[in-house]
Amino acid sequence: MDIGIDKIGFYVPKDYIDIVELAKRRDVDPNKFTIGIGQDKQAVPLPHQDDVTMAASSADSILTDEDKKDLGMLIVGTESSVDESKSTAAFLMDLLDLPEDIRAYEIKQACYGATAGLQAAYDFVSLNPDKKVLVIATDIARYGIKTPGEVTQGAGSVAMLISQNPRVLKLNHESVYMTKNVGDFWRPTFSKTAFARGKFSNEVYVNFFQTLWTKFQDKYSVTADDFSTMLFHIPYTKMGTKALRTLEGKVSDEKYTELTKHYQNSIKFSRDVGNLYTGSLYLGLLSYLVNGAKANENVLMFSYGSGAVGELFSAKIQPGFEQVIDKQALIDMLNNRQKISIDDYEKIYQIEYKNDTIVDPSTISDKFYLSEIKENERIYKKLK
Repeated sequence: MDIGIDKIGFYVPKDYIDIVELAKRRDVDPNKFTIGIGQDKQAVPLPHQDDVTMAASSADSILTDEDKKDLGMLIVGTESSVDESKSTAAFLMDLLDLPEDIRAYEIKQACYGATAGLQAAYDFVSLNPDKKVLVIATDIARYGIKTPGEVTQGAGSVAMLISQNPRVLKLNHESVYMTKNVGDFWRPTFSKTAFARGKFSNEVYVNFFQTLWTKFQDKYSVTADDFSTMLFHIPYTKMGTKALRTLEGKVSDEKYTELTKHYQNSIKFSRDVGNLYTGSLYLGLLSYLVNGAKANENVLMFSYGSGAVGELFSAKIQPGFEQVIDKQALIDMLNNRQKISIDDYEKIYQIEYKNDTIVDPSTISDKFYLSEIKENERIYKKLK
């Protein structure tokens, strides 16, 4: 039985800042951000947007009533959850009008959570072939104003519908994985922003890729020549480049050129959005599907979540995937956003809704939004 991604959708907030403008405001050479980090724009969520509203928006872009009837499970991967107990998935039940006879839960392991959900979905569909699973990666990456990590912030959500006979990407059920207790990145419960040892985290990321790639080759008797594309977790686009460069000199020049070209196609969306944490790998997949993929390509996907868990798995792009993905709608979503000033971005960043906050719906243009906080409970609504 073939199992994989049958549909994939994406949502990004409508506001963004220009990375060159951010660099100038911080008295940094813009090339350090645009070339050294590899970013051009950064999505800025508004106060009424969070992991719940973005998850709802990305899922709503792909789900039909028939899809909902066939759902057996909903899994949300996030490290931006709004509640320490109630899952993001539970909030989505009403917002998306989902049937109640499904399993719904949230997975947290830094940026790896959605991949854990994807693999769990594969197992569920293999046992329940008449069912589908909705896997959502949704996050807001925050490090703080004027911090070293500010340039690697971002926000957005990727939703994937997993089923048998997938029309977008078949999972080959080939994977290797590893877990280590590593202090490269963390966010204590008292903090709304993350702490990181940036240089060390880069080193761990690259080490995980190298170790897993060696294991994958040994386990499945393959080489880089068996894959036309390698997709990476890309919290910022230069990070994936660091991993890809470890292959230089170890594969033919022709293969390395091909992998590099395809990688550039996979980071186009991320350069304009920023860090999606759990969604970064899958935004890279979506970018590649829109900007250069061909049917029947074998791809290798590297997922990494600080702390740390890594997984390397293979997949195959399906014939006819172009008919499933609305490429123009995705491109229009990115192109039709609004650039805001660094001053406005800083003001938005400082806003924090407290208990008894009520949001005026006349100020909302997004379909899903945080409506109020009552008795410290977050209440969401959707515009009709």
